[in-house]
Amino acid sequence: MSMDTDGLRLFALAAELLNISAAGRSLGMAPAVASAKLAKLEHSVGAELLHRTTRKVSLSVEGADFLPFAREIIAQEDAALTALGQRSAEISGTLRFAAPSTFAQSYIAPILPKFLEKHPGLILDLRLSDVQFDLIEGSFDLALRNAPLPDTSLKGRKLADDTRILCAAPDYLEAHGEPQKPEDLVAHKLIAFRDLRPRQLKTVHGNSGVYYPGAAQSQLIMDDGLSQKNATLAGAGISLNALWSVHGELASGRLKRVLPDHEGAEENVLWLIYPKSNVLSPKVRLFMDFLIAEIGKKPPWLHPVGQ
Repeated sequence: MSMDTDGLRLFALAAELLNISAAGRSLGMAPAVASAKLAKLEHSVGAELLHRTTRKVSLSVEGADFLPFAREIIAQEDAALTALGQRSAEISGTLRFAAPSTFAQSYIAPILPKFLEKHPGLILDLRLSDVQFDLIEGSFDLALRNAPLPDTSLKGRKLADDTRILCAAPDYLEAHGEPQKPEDLVAHKLIAFRDLRPRQLKTVHGNSGVYYPGAAQSQLIMDDGLSQKNATLAGAGISLNALWSVHGELASGRLKRVLPDHEGAEENVLWLIYPKSNVLSPKVRLFMDFLIAEIGKKPPWLHPVGQ
């Protein structure tokens, strides 16, 4: 069985737009040509990929199953032709990218105009949530995660270290005292993120104690990083935060580092990840290189403006 990659491109775009004629026009095809080409593809694979009625187009079950493979074949062709110098450096199409909302709002959204200005033919479809999406089932091209990668179906490139530090509002520390060593934390109000498991702390000399909300005098459990930071700013207690999230408040004095010689011992890293089965298409490679150049090489939270 052979498949026309132009037909695959038409199908992939029509699946996004849910409009065969509009997809055809974007690819320089007349409506009748686009309809015939899609019908030929469906005959080739032996399944109806798109349901058509007089009112709308919808993706069939078979079409949803076939779509990730169509995208991979397209990516393989693009990568091969680019490597051979037969494909323009200009990229087009849609890049689906998932990222934690707080980080994306602070560091990614402000630099997107610079990327899109360089690549006017590209559409970025961003899914911003602290909930981790399944890359393969969701047909994402790329995702940002700040967690280990135990899933062997994924590959990744490091964007930056994700250092975790303890902090609290000055008013809280004035009212409750300032811990001098990790053992003092048990007498404080500690804010937990998602669970109550102990988090190891370290200094330059190695492991040096734990941050354990479950053993403290009170617990506030939250599943959203921005909400945790806001609760800390309001004086709810001490929390373990990503440095990228709180560096502005530390600089302004709205938050103060607690046990400043200590940080989280876990080797947290911000990863740019993609399914191992996917060919690294030019659009994904360009976007990864852009994020690493703009953020990873000189993380803004380590190098404030003017430094």
